[in-house]
This record gives sequence, C-alpha cells and structure tokens, in this order.
Amino acid sequence: MKTLAEKENKLQNALADYDRIVVGFSGGIDSTVVLKEALNALGKQNVLAVVANSELFADEEYKKAIKLANELGAQVQGIQLDYLAEEHVKNNTPESWYYMKKIFYQELNKVAVQFKASAALDGMIMDDNADFRPGLRARDEEGAVSVLQLAEMYKSEVRELAQKLGLKNWNKVASCSVSSRFPYYTELTSEKVQRVLAAEASLRGRGFATVRVRVHDQIARIEVPAADLATLISQKDAIAQELQKLGYEYVTVDLQNFESGRMNKTLSATEKKKVLVG
Repeated sequence: MKTLAEKENKLQNALADYDRIVVGFSGGIDSTVVLKEALNALGKQNVLAVVANSELFADEEYKKAIKLANELGAQVQGIQLDYLAEEHVKNNTPESWYYMKKIFYQELNKVAVQFKASAALDGMIMDDNADFRPGLRARDEEGAVSVLQLAEMYKSEVRELAQKLGLKNWNKVASCSVSSRFPYYTELTSEKVQRVLAAEASLRGRGFATVRVRVHDQIARIEVPAADLATLISQKDAIAQELQKLGYEYVTVDLQNFESGRMNKTLSATEKKKVLVG
C-alpha cells in the first residue's frame, strides 16, 4: 500500500506533465487540493480556477469558492450554468446527474481552449468509483482529467494532505446539487429550489453544518447526523415554524439521520447501470 507521501509525489508528477491547466473548482476539499498542488507545480500564470454558479447550488457556495481561489493566489473565472434548461435536469430523471456534469465539462473545456490549457482537471477521488456517479461517464466523454484518481487518493488521504498543505477547509462538509433533495421524476422549478436553499440556510444558521431538507410534495424531511439529532429535536417548534413560513405544510425529522445520496436508494441496479453505461 502506498504512503500518503508516495501518492502526493504521484500527484505532483501527474501535474508536471502539463504546461497550462484549468481546474474545475467548487471550493470543496478535493478541488482545493488539486488547485493548491497545481499552483505549486505550474505557477499562477499557468493555472486557472473555473468556478461554476447555478440555480441548483447556493450563491453562498459560489462566492466562497471565488474568495478561496483568490486567497490561494489563483487566477479565477466564474461561469454561469443554466442546468434547468436541460429537460432531464428539469424533470429530475436518473440521467440528470449525467447531463449536469456533461454541461459542466463542456463549459470547462471551452474555457480551457480560451486559456490555451493542455488539460481540464476536476476533483474526482477514488471513493467516487464506488458510488453512483454518472458524472464519471460525462468526464470520460469530455476528456477531463481526475488527477487525484491518478494518484489513487481517497477522501481520508485528501483531508490529511489538505491539513499538511495548511488548507483551512480540510474538514469542509461536501455540498451537492439541490436536485438531490427531490425524488426522481419531480419537476424542478426555481421556486422549489429556492425554498430548499432557504430552508437549509435557516438550519445552518442554527449551527447544523451538515443538513439536508428532502422534499416530498408539501413535506420537508430534515436529515442531520446522529450526533445532531437531539439538538434538532430540542428546537423542533421554532424550526417547524420557520420552514412552514417558507411554504412547507409539514416538517418532519428523519430518524435514520443524514445519508449522502439517499434518493439514489430508490433506483434499481438496472436503472443505475443504464445511466452509468449510457
């Protein structure tokens, strides 16, 4: 088994193969490590952080990513993506994740051409190979490079490396498209999306760093880690009032706690394979 030092060396060697690159930068820990190591290997003049904004992600995350990229000393370019204009995304089909990533990588490649970059990099890690990640198919089709996977890095190793590099967001909670808060085949609208974003912002304001508000018609189902469940229950009346003001008729707490990708459990193995293979 390779040590972290050996994997970091492999990452640095992979980056050294390029002259100029663009990095799809979300502000998450994985893409932050890629950006930091790329800056170290190639220098600011040869690295461009590309930060995507979309209706399906909180504006706060976009602004934080722009700020962090600047703090790291990178050149930064923001792009706006209209995911809801794509029918699969708008109707939240199982293929929506593929189409969102397809749109993202295509736009990243356009920026790469403008920047005269030799590659477009993302922050995919080894853990993603074991999950339902239709974005991997889109990445391969569009020719983007996952250098952390080339270095065989897993999330725990990325966090450890981030600490070593002095990155302040080494323990940042992962964010995800708001479409994941709705059951598949639910038509997404700006109003529905904004309501979820407001509900989760309200809960984060109460100290729940990891939280999901899953929506089932007029029901808001709150997921938090097991360690936060008692605290959530202690504030149930105030939280229910806040979310009902946003338009939810019923507010519930999921007793099975937070779980990333919960809605994917409704998909059969056959459905998943169809999306992943195409």
